[in-house]
Amino acid sequence: MRKFVSDKSCRKLLHRSFQNLIQHHHHQHKSPLSSVSQSRFLSSSPMAPIPSSNPSAPPVTLDNINPKVLKCEYAVRGEIVTLAQRLQQELQVKPGSLPFDEILYCNIGNPQSLGQQPITFFREVLALCDHPSILDKSETQGLFSADAIERAWQILDQIPGRATGAYSHSQGIKGLRDTIAAGIEARDGFPADPNDVFLTDGASPAVHMMMQLLIRSEKDGILCPIPQYPLYSASIDLHGGTLVPYYLNEATGWGLEVSSLKKQLEAAKSQGITVRALVVINPGNPTGQVLGEENQREIVEFCRKEGLVLLADEVYQENVYVPEKTFHSFKKVSRSMGYGEADICLVSFQSVSKGYYGECGKRGGYMEITGFSPEVREQIYKVASVNLCSNISGQILASLVMSPPKVGDESYDSYCGEKEGILSSLARRAKTLEDALNNLEGVSCNKAEGAMYLFPRIELPQKAIKAADAVNSAPDAFYCRRLLNETGIVVVPGSGFGQVPGTWHFRCTILPQEDKIPAVVSRLTDFHKRFMDEFRD
Repeated sequence: MRKFVSDKSCRKLLHRSFQNLIQHHHHQHKSPLSSVSQSRFLSSSPMAPIPSSNPSAPPVTLDNINPKVLKCEYAVRGEIVTLAQRLQQELQVKPGSLPFDEILYCNIGNPQSLGQQPITFFREVLALCDHPSILDKSETQGLFSADAIERAWQILDQIPGRATGAYSHSQGIKGLRDTIAAGIEARDGFPADPNDVFLTDGASPAVHMMMQLLIRSEKDGILCPIPQYPLYSASIDLHGGTLVPYYLNEATGWGLEVSSLKKQLEAAKSQGITVRALVVINPGNPTGQVLGEENQREIVEFCRKEGLVLLADEVYQENVYVPEKTFHSFKKVSRSMGYGEADICLVSFQSVSKGYYGECGKRGGYMEITGFSPEVREQIYKVASVNLCSNISGQILASLVMSPPKVGDESYDSYCGEKEGILSSLARRAKTLEDALNNLEGVSCNKAEGAMYLFPRIELPQKAIKAADAVNSAPDAFYCRRLLNETGIVVVPGSGFGQVPGTWHFRCTILPQEDKIPAVVSRLTDFHKRFMDEFRD
């Protein structure tokens, strides 16, 4: 049992401990520590200061921080976005000082920042859970739907002490994981175990957790698509691994070819790299393609034969815009092939930030891990427990996303209307922007089958490439910077995602509200014409 002691008693204990330590040290003549000076221990005698080579130098500089931090990059919030924020401040201080009156952020999948409204049912349940005292008030029945009230009671009963401000189990609240597992099972038609579910603050921490688990040194590699979401390259760099790229085929709508995976795997092996996992983003970010089921079967078979962990980024599973494509989870595909826990290690990522919900700031998500031994699962849990738990609002939202209102619930019709309204609007916006981009000189853009982005290719004139070289900039970054400075439109250079050498792209979200899309198209079209005329060879 712990005992508290007074300051005086504490000082006596410390003094006696150090004296005993020093005496013990002197008696251990054969100890490897015997040559260590007594000055290593606390002493009442003054110690000479250690001279500094440069007393005025700060203790932390770019020369002495972790080189892995210096190496990693995250283009989605990089140089172009920093410039956009400065321009936005300038507009606030000096309205009318720039050739545009607002910044249009098309750089990141952040729907609500661009005007998308949250799903009413989700927010009602969150509000009731965070302020449960209003559940017993008569006015609540008129302000909130009956099923939101019922769901809030169900969730609060699953939370110890009904306290959303308290820590939870490190994997997440058990009752919420039960709900999520039931949602996965309903989606896929195969059993799901709540003990396989780890709730996280969005999908990003889950990705970091798996990189921590898999990467031992720079000799460990992770197969990643190019173009890729920069979270993967950044997390691989931070954890000291090696990104092994496989190129998506732009000519076939960003197709994933297993022959390319095999080629890159063998090339990595020849360089002494042990490839641990394959990352697949479906629907694609930044490329917007939706994988066909047969292609997914080939990928599962490849991972099984090669002994790779399949890291399935499925955060855009609700964002499919073309009738000829359907989202299938890799869990469903692998189970339909007859493969179970003993056959393949699979980690599936989901997030509340995307889909039709767009709750980015709530930081909710989960990973479902299957195929790992109990011993390894214990280690995953240990890493999760270091962070104590994910936030409770995000956990609740993740359960709501996987178990929305059902037929017969009071909120069902309004929920379906809101969901369909958002997704159909995103599909229209994607088509409008895709058509506009394909009408620009030297620009080609594949169809946005899903996700929230377009990734057009730009054929830049040699004069533009030389002008970019003159200011030490990648040509696509040069184009994007000029676009921002002249129009206020923020997009991300393709070089931040990776691309076939000698090709240039940018990523543009489809998220500005529909009434803003004509302005985006008009500004982009006018700028592109001026740019091409200026740098025409």
